[in-house]
Amino acid sequence: MTELPDDLRIKPLAERKNLVKKEDFAKAPGPVPGFSDWFDSLPDIYGGKDLKRIVDLVVEAKAGGAQVGVSLGAHVIKVGLSPLIIDLMRRGFITHVATNSAGAIHDWEIAFQGATSEDVAEGLEDGSFGFWQETFDAINGSAKRAASSGVGYGQALGEAILEDDLPDAGLSVFAEAARLDIPATIHVAVGCDIVHMDPALDGAALGTATQTDFWRLVATVEKLDGGIWLNIGSAVIMPEIFLKAVSIARNRSRLGKDFATANFDMMHQYRAMTNIVTRPPREGFSVLAQHEIILPLLHQGLLARGGECE
Repeated sequence: MTELPDDLRIKPLAERKNLVKKEDFAKAPGPVPGFSDWFDSLPDIYGGKDLKRIVDLVVEAKAGGAQVGVSLGAHVIKVGLSPLIIDLMRRGFITHVATNSAGAIHDWEIAFQGATSEDVAEGLEDGSFGFWQETFDAINGSAKRAASSGVGYGQALGEAILEDDLPDAGLSVFAEAARLDIPATIHVAVGCDIVHMDPALDGAALGTATQTDFWRLVATVEKLDGGIWLNIGSAVIMPEIFLKAVSIARNRSRLGKDFATANFDMMHQYRAMTNIVTRPPREGFSVLAQHEIILPLLHQGLLARGGECE
């Protein structure tokens, strides 16, 4: 059996310099007066046409009680877009949110201290990168909680944030999902995230927790006909997981092709294009733009065309 190190230098999170602070986060305004006319004025060509169509498909799915799943890369949470995701969850535009372990880390750190994202290059110089006690305890502790209770990893994290009454729980996607009883799932690639450097990590609990969340995602995908899946900023992990969920759903004869997909990212990525946009759906879209710009536009488009009001 491999011997685990007992001489790692693990520091309190309070000693870390954070690059992202809640003061810089996006706001989630209600419907902006005149936005509907502006949105309609976008050209019905390429990206403008696709964005309008995606908005209409989400609105139609919501109106018909169909699934609107959203998978996120960690960058989406790190750059302060959680308030928009949370607002869309509250308004019923999102029925499932999924992300990788890095997304969960950023989400919890924001709830805990209103800040996240360390200087990786600086931390690598002295070997301090990633070794933060509270983050280890919270994220890996949620895996243990999930495994012992039988709930999903994301649900356990959200419930812990609420129960601990963290100062900025209102900015946590996972806490809001737990409050709303919306599936929020964490999909782990072991070794990819700082919390896996914790020698106290219970690997068996981690595997059980994330496997539970995989099957929770499958359950949503099995009901995706008539709905839409949005992949925002995940180039590899979430597209791969989504494709496997589609295969399981079709293996069980629970999913056809009557659903749409959309990928939002800053560049074309092979797996996102093939696994999300091209292979599985009836209709697939790709919109290239920075998340900090396109997600606020998507948010307002949904409020405008969805008939939302204050």
